[in-house]
Amino acid sequence: MRRSVQVAAPLLASAALTLLTACRKPEMQRCVDENNRVVADNLCSNPTSGTPSAVYHPGMGYIPMYRYYYGGGGGYSLGSGAFGGGYSTLSGHSYANSTGTIRGGFGSSFSGGHGGSGE
Repeated sequence: MRRSVQVAAPLLASAALTLLTACRKPEMQRCVDENNRVVADNLCSNPTSGTPSAVYHPGMGYIPMYRYYYGGGGGYSLGSGAFGGGYSTLSGHSYANSTGTIRGGFGSSFSGGHGGSGE
C-alpha cells in the first residue's frame, strides 16, 4: 500500500503543473527594427527586395534590420518600444502577434483563433 502513495504523489504534482502552465496567456510577439521599435509584421515574415536586411554596428557586426521580438513589455502599435524580452522563443512559452496568431516555444505554430498564417 505504501508503494502506491509514493507513485501517486509525483503524478498528481506533475498533472497540476501541466494544468497551470497550459492556462498561461500567450506572450507578445512583435516585428521590431534595430532599435526595438515595433514595425509591420510583414517586414519580418516577407521582406521586400528594396528593404535592407541587416545593419552594421561597430563591435557587434551585422544585425538583422527587422526581426521578431518575443515576450517582454511594450505594445503592438507601430513605433512603440519593445523591452524585457528577447529575439528567440523560450521552451514552454507561447507567443501571439497583434492578429492573435500564436507560435509555440517548441518551434510549432498554430492559429490563435483570429485567423492568420501560423507565424
